[in-house]
This record gives sequence, structure tokens and C-alpha cells, in this order.
Amino acid sequence: MTAIVDPHLMYVRNVLPRTPQGCEECLAGGTSWLHLRLCLTCGHVGCCDSSPMRHASQHAHAVGHPIVESFEPGENWRWCYVDQAFV
Repeated sequence: MTAIVDPHLMYVRNVLPRTPQGCEECLAGGTSWLHLRLCLTCGHVGCCDSSPMRHASQHAHAVGHPIVESFEPGENWRWCYVDQAFV
């Protein structure tokens, strides 16, 4: 059986978090978040879809950066917003 490789993995880069202290937009606007996601194309740190503002998915859809990684300590997973699947 052959594994299917997500074609959006080509957008993954070796990035540094732009705002390692938290969600970029929440920090600027004074709002809160639950969990953080790191954009693997540009390093944007955004809040998850369970957070009030959902900045990570807004970023992904607005600029076309499809894959994020959990930015939570001890978590090691990636999500593709286009395919709505773990990669």
C-alpha cells in the first residue's frame, strides 16, 4: 500500500516563529487565545479554531499558507487547512 503525500507539503519551510510569545494578532489587539499554531510557510503564530478569533486559519486562508504545526509544548503534529487533514 502506498502512502498518499499531501501536495501542500511543498509550502513547508524551515521557519522561526515571528511572535514566539503568542498569537501575533491577539497580542496586537489585546485578545486572548486557547492554543497556538505555527505557519510552516512564514512563521506566523496564530490562535487555534477553538480560540475566539481563529487567527491561524484566517491567516492560512487569506495568504494561501496551507500547513500549520501545533505551537504547544509537548505536541508534535501538523494540519493542512486545504485538505482538512493531519500531515
